[in-house]
Amino acid sequence: MPDWLAAIILGIVEGATEFIPVSSTGHILLSQQLMQRTGAFWDAFAVMIQLGAILSVVVIYFSRLMGQVIRLPSDPAARRFALSVIIACVPAAVLGIAFHSVIEYAFRHPEIICVSLILGGIVLIAVDRWTYNPRFTDAQALSLRTSAGIGLLQCLALIPGVSRSG
Repeated sequence: MPDWLAAIILGIVEGATEFIPVSSTGHILLSQQLMQRTGAFWDAFAVMIQLGAILSVVVIYFSRLMGQVIRLPSDPAARRFALSVIIACVPAAVLGIAFHSVIEYAFRHPEIICVSLILGGIVLIAVDRWTYNPRFTDAQALSLRTSAGIGLLQCLALIPGVSRSG
């Protein structure tokens, strides 16, 4: 298979999986391995196509995010929201640095990715059947404790195949 076709297939996999609660990274990694497209170039390619999806979210929410940034010096709610985002990011950053080699190992083993995708699917099915009334309907209203809890749960997404959105 020519590289250009592999690139198109990886782009389709990314586009089909990024905005649904499955691990787009896990699907890309498995697709790369199935097409025998591994190594530094293909790792960088996967990052770049995912960056495009992330940037699309930034574009969609740009005015809202910029409003928060502009209000940081004068608005306590904007500062609290920024603190909430930082608190939610810290656990994954710390664990990502501490367990970098373990995470890197997992990225190279399709068995781990497959198990993560299957377990994640089971969890998503179970949660989908669970009815609950959310305490928060606005991310800006999250308590710092809830933000920390979200940050801790996001650490699971350091395992390839585990969905961040899920």
